[in-house]
Amino acid sequence: MKEDPYILSGRNTIIHKTRKVDLVLVNSRQDPVLLIMHNGIEEYKGPVPKNKLEAKRMDVCIVDIASSDNFGDFKSLLFVQTLNNKEYKIDYTKKDSNYFVTTHQESTF
Repeated sequence: MKEDPYILSGRNTIIHKTRKVDLVLVNSRQDPVLLIMHNGIEEYKGPVPKNKLEAKRMDVCIVDIASSDNFGDFKSLLFVQTLNNKEYKIDYTKKDSNYFVTTHQESTF
């Protein structure tokens, strides 16, 4: 069994751990789909892969928050840690504002 390119931590945190594979984050049908890369987060405008094989060909992994493999229900607040040591706060209640995706914490080494 292949290891996922992310780790779930706590009740609402995703840690991206593989540089080669981006994450396509899906929360619900009405919420924007996000692309989590090694150095940031942006809104995903392309077609969402229909299955794991299609996602693998695109070098992405679909992360459906509401699936039983992940958190199991809709989340209005989510934290995502990327490989550039930044933690982002995704607040789906503010999806139409500049505060939808914000830098929550930044670590420096």
